[in-house]
Amino acid sequence: MLVYPSAISLSNTHLRYLTRQLRAHRREIGSRWRRLAPGRQALLVLAHLRCGDTYARLAAGFGIGIATAYRYITEV
Repeated sequence: MLVYPSAISLSNTHLRYLTRQLRAHRREIGSRWRRLAPGRQALLVLAHLRCGDTYARLAAGFGIGIATAYRYITEV
């Protein structure tokens, strides 16, 4: 079980797969710095998809802005 401010029942395989995809994407676009590491961004997106939390709740839970949460989710 993966944990952010609440519990999500997902396998670690899903998180690791999405993290690898994000790392490759960031390398491809030449991104130098992000507020969240690829693993945390993957967890944010999976939390949104699994629980349907609002951007405001996710942003507060991950310590980022609402616009950043939106951008990270739409990027994936």
